[in-house]
Amino acid sequence: MSRTDLIIHDEKDNVAVVVIDKTSKNQECTGWIMENDKTIKIKSINEIPLGHKIALQDLKEGDTILKYGHDIGKVVKSIKKGEHVHVQNVKTKKW
Repeated sequence: MSRTDLIIHDEKDNVAVVVIDKTSKNQECTGWIMENDKTIKIKSINEIPLGHKIALQDLKEGDTILKYGHDIGKVVKSIKKGEHVHVQNVKTKKW
């Protein structure tokens, strides 16, 4: 079995969490979906540190970010598949 670089909690999630020290630019990453024990492959566009999120699909402004199968915020700047998802492009819907 290959090394797990990313963890996806729920198959509905559109982001994964980096579980290695960091991804490198253009790294082919293996993601493990906890819900059903499947794996996926995704290329990391940029360096993403441990504990940060990576987009599993293209996301446009106004889209909802799903993690753990739950709404954790909205996209405020378009995000490409494989790109770092963080405070520069996602905000909470609470304010």
